[in-house]
Amino acid sequence: MTVMNKIEGAGFAPASRISAIGVSEILAIGARAQAMKREGKPVIILGAGEPDFDTPDHVKQAASDAMQRGETKYTALDGTPALKAAIRDKFQRENGLSYELDEITVATGAKQVLFNAMMATLNPGDEVIIPTPYWTSYSDIVEIAEGRPVLIACDAEAGFRLTAEQLEQAITPKTRWVMLNSPSNPSGAAYSAEHYRPLLDVLLRHPHVWLLVDDMYEHIVYDGFDFVTPAALEPRLKDRTLTVNGVSKAYAMTGWRIGYAGGPKALIKAMAVVQSQSTSCPSSVSQAAAVAALSGPQGFIAERRDSFKARRDLVVAALNEIDGIDCRVPEGAFYTFASCAGMIGRITPSGERIASDRDFTNYLLREALVAVVPGSAFGLSPYFRISYATSQAELQEALSRIAAACAKLGA
Repeated sequence: MTVMNKIEGAGFAPASRISAIGVSEILAIGARAQAMKREGKPVIILGAGEPDFDTPDHVKQAASDAMQRGETKYTALDGTPALKAAIRDKFQRENGLSYELDEITVATGAKQVLFNAMMATLNPGDEVIIPTPYWTSYSDIVEIAEGRPVLIACDAEAGFRLTAEQLEQAITPKTRWVMLNSPSNPSGAAYSAEHYRPLLDVLLRHPHVWLLVDDMYEHIVYDGFDFVTPAALEPRLKDRTLTVNGVSKAYAMTGWRIGYAGGPKALIKAMAVVQSQSTSCPSSVSQAAAVAALSGPQGFIAERRDSFKARRDLVVAALNEIDGIDCRVPEGAFYTFASCAGMIGRITPSGERIASDRDFTNYLLREALVAVVPGSAFGLSPYFRISYATSQAELQEALSRIAAACAKLGA
């Protein structure tokens, strides 16, 4: 018996904090689709939340220049002074928010910002209110931090938005945080000032509850939607609000892994403690690139937004032409979150019954060779998410395949 066999024979038990948590279903679906592509099948993947545009040239040049200057060493723990200054200026210029440098944190992606915040603040059993559909990592991060996600269903009839009544009913003495994401992944729904106001009024009545807002898609909004972030809309909540953002989506810098946030000094300091014992500082080169992204030319963002809007309109129109699918027009991001309730109960050509949104998306992958993500992965069924961050030609082909596959389903 080899040493490896002895180790395997001894068995492995994961820590209880992750025993019920798996790898992101989005990543799992992508991996399955990629495996099919390697087998020679012409799979179209509409699952990844990643812009298909390239990182702007001036941002890449800034990274190259930083390397040439020798900026390849450790940096300050939670962000270089230069990047924190660029973030401070961004918050002031675009959001009307004033933060000192020690009220700003930088991490290896916005996901780490969220993780740091939950690890730094949650005690076992503390509750975090999360409207669904939600980005899959929200609840898992809360659970890893030994908190309890309180999931509130917000369907298409509600515009996929949390109401003040739902929030009021969900708050308990154990509530520590409310998480809001606007525009939303996966629904594309966004909160205007009018939508936010009743929610903020509820929070004003509950001073023990903190607010975490994920503004990652703020620059990807359509039809004249006026983006606003809660700490600017209600300054009385600023001292218990963490405003999270990053460069991944607007600047097509997903692989650079830079997220940031502004919040109260004591919270930012506590989050730095967590980061100091995990990754330490973010990449020095990526931080230099992020400075250029936030401080440099911004005109390309509107051009890319217009491209995303054209794709949104294409996808929404095509989905709504399919019997059994109903797709709301999203205000932002680059996703549609369509209902497939009309597909439940239908029979595939092989005689299988579609019993859930997961069955439906599995069928599309098998029959249409199109990978999309079931709504159950985001906490709300029966829906499915399409990422339209790909070319119009590929979207048209994918939608044609989806329509053909749906037409083959029997009553």
